[in-house]
Amino acid sequence: MSSNWLYIGLVALVTYLIRVLPITLIQKPIKNQFIRSFLYYVPYVTLAVMTFPAIVQATQTPLAGAAALVIGIITAWKGADLFRVAASCCVTVLILELILLH
Repeated sequence: MSSNWLYIGLVALVTYLIRVLPITLIQKPIKNQFIRSFLYYVPYVTLAVMTFPAIVQATQTPLAGAAALVIGIITAWKGADLFRVAASCCVTVLILELILLH
């Protein structure tokens, strides 16, 4: 039981340091173009890395999830709003799972 508290404390410390150190160590604006572009894309990459496996594994058949991903990308690329993209992905999964599982 005491090792659990040690792990929780260690995780809290690391999380705190990750958030506080950049604020305290970086005082001037970042002028390096490579670092600025890297920091600009970090949230998008993080979101994609967390979302992609969930899209494919959330369905009963990975094929339906992969097809929904492709349909969602195409729908978003054509300029549809978030609701239409999500609805087209859901309909794709529904149709494919009805076909594949029955």
